[in-house]
Amino acid sequence: MSPTTHLDVPAWAWLALNAYIIGLLLVDLFGFNKEAHKIEWKEAAWLSAFFVAASLAVNAAIWIGFGHEPALTFFTAYIVEKSLSVDNLFVIAVLFGYFGVPAQYQHRVLFWGIFGAILMRGFMILVGVALIDRFHWLLYVFGAFLVLTGLRMFRDNDDAADVSQNKLLVFLRRKLPVTESYHEEHFFVRLKGKLWATPLFLVLIMIELTDVVFAVDSIPAILGITTDPFIAYSSNIMAVVGLRALYFLLAGIIERVRYLHYGLGFVLVFIGGKMLAEPFIDGHLPTWVSLTVIAVSIGTASVASWIATRREERAAPPGAPTPPGEADVPDVARSGDGAAAEPPVIKNQG
Repeated sequence: MSPTTHLDVPAWAWLALNAYIIGLLLVDLFGFNKEAHKIEWKEAAWLSAFFVAASLAVNAAIWIGFGHEPALTFFTAYIVEKSLSVDNLFVIAVLFGYFGVPAQYQHRVLFWGIFGAILMRGFMILVGVALIDRFHWLLYVFGAFLVLTGLRMFRDNDDAADVSQNKLLVFLRRKLPVTESYHEEHFFVRLKGKLWATPLFLVLIMIELTDVVFAVDSIPAILGITTDPFIAYSSNIMAVVGLRALYFLLAGIIERVRYLHYGLGFVLVFIGGKMLAEPFIDGHLPTWVSLTVIAVSIGTASVASWIATRREERAAPPGAPTPPGEADVPDVARSGDGAAAEPPVIKNQG
């Protein structure tokens, strides 16, 4: 399937896909998490398995309806988006730590954050496809942007951004009346006749802002794999739908994947280079070649990270603290009283 080939997708397929996505969100909100509770690793594992299976069901439907090549393109784009999401999860973990979000409320803010991300990404993808169809040269602009972004990710950058100095956060705290403490899982509360925002609302806004920043990288990467609106939209949204479960599964070990940014950087350079080379390639690279390069890059970075972590653990003296391995790490910065002890920082991995 050429990156610029469009499938003839009937209107009912679009309606069915979006109904399916809405159904998954409703099951997640009112089925799996009807009551606020702390999501442990085992629950996160089977939730992640459920959403991966739901995504593969869409993949199978595309295979049945349109053939193996569009299905392979969907799977490739899905893998890219899932992999790029890990950096996003790292920042979310730091935000939860800074705001000291109690573990039982993290699901709610993630759910609505992901809901907003779905709406925003769907709009950005469809607009991006329409722009490339009209102005094909934009494909090369996106390609150059991905190459530069990927090269930046090769730098082992230790620069950090202090969350407390974020301009949007400072503005919101200045303009909005914000309560000192959390009020269960509410974003707003009315106290003495006045409407107040809770810290949970600030967390939600910061998560949405974070997703906008990461979408600037991930959506051009998806469009570098395919500009078919149905494949690009479905693969990206299905990856985002399961992001909440993936967070709780990986929250305790995200920092151990220390070399992932190298693998992601190579993937972005590869996709961007493929976009730039389109005029010089007779036809296009087979989708399975792209999938192989992406899988090997991410797999190699993950294995290298695991080996480095194991070596450090074996070399650590007896009694030394071990790296965290549970999904409750992000909520240890504070007891939930509304004030973080020390503002942590967000590492700039890209």
